[in-house]
Amino acid sequence: MAEEGARGFGSPVSLSFSGSGFLIIYQMGVVKALWELAPDLMRSASKVYGASCGSLVAAALACDMDLGLIEELFYEALEETKKASILILCPGYRILRIIEKGIHKVLSENSHQLASGKLYVSLTRLSDLQNVIVSEYRSNEELVQALICSCFLPVICGWSPPSFRGVRYVDGGMTNMQPGSDSETIITISPYTGEVDICPRDCPAYFSCINFFRSTFQLSSENLSRLSYSICPPSPPVLHEFYLQGYHDAVFFLQRHGENWTKNGMDKKTLQQTPLHCDKACLHLS
Repeated sequence: MAEEGARGFGSPVSLSFSGSGFLIIYQMGVVKALWELAPDLMRSASKVYGASCGSLVAAALACDMDLGLIEELFYEALEETKKASILILCPGYRILRIIEKGIHKVLSENSHQLASGKLYVSLTRLSDLQNVIVSEYRSNEELVQALICSCFLPVICGWSPPSFRGVRYVDGGMTNMQPGSDSETIITISPYTGEVDICPRDCPAYFSCINFFRSTFQLSSENLSRLSYSICPPSPPVLHEFYLQGYHDAVFFLQRHGENWTKNGMDKKTLQQTPLHCDKACLHLS
């Protein structure tokens, strides 16, 4: 994980949401805590980066969408996975269609204008497997297509990749799992333990980290479980634990770095008194 005080956080900052699959629910918990405890930080975010399913959370923030609606889409997609047999080819195809249709419904007429210059989406160009970051959108249709391209995991989601401006792309996490992470004023958020600002903290011992598509991934049994859950979701109670862990990991981050935003309206006393139940405990994934 990123060391305390390692980054020169100030105002405004940027936010980066890693690829997450069904563990997008963890990132929703993080966002919930940040909005409740550091709203000025969220409002002042100059750029929001996202890869794969993390781009959906990033888009919700950049376009002022109701995150609750994105959560509803998530659970609708979750219900769809329960219907899918392991014998069905491309089980994620219908899930992606649900997401695509749902996003179209919740976007406002000017969402593409709100997103342009603020929402940075990681894509993997199919022709040469190079990473591409897009941040300008001429219409809501282009915005949705960029998000769908970033979420498209080959085979799982289908055999024919979607396109953005006539070019075919696949899952952005395959080439850049944590876009924008090289910036000194960015808060990185991931459901996987690694050198990330807000992420789970495995215990009691740390394992070695490996480079993982321009991000880091700690080699531990907990992390491997999380990786499997991102593709094959666990039961709703376990997912709820991920949501709570995301919330409390964000609280722990703010408790370490809260002084950077106290002058921007954060109630430091309230923050210090916020209960933190998961700061030293591992999440039991069994």
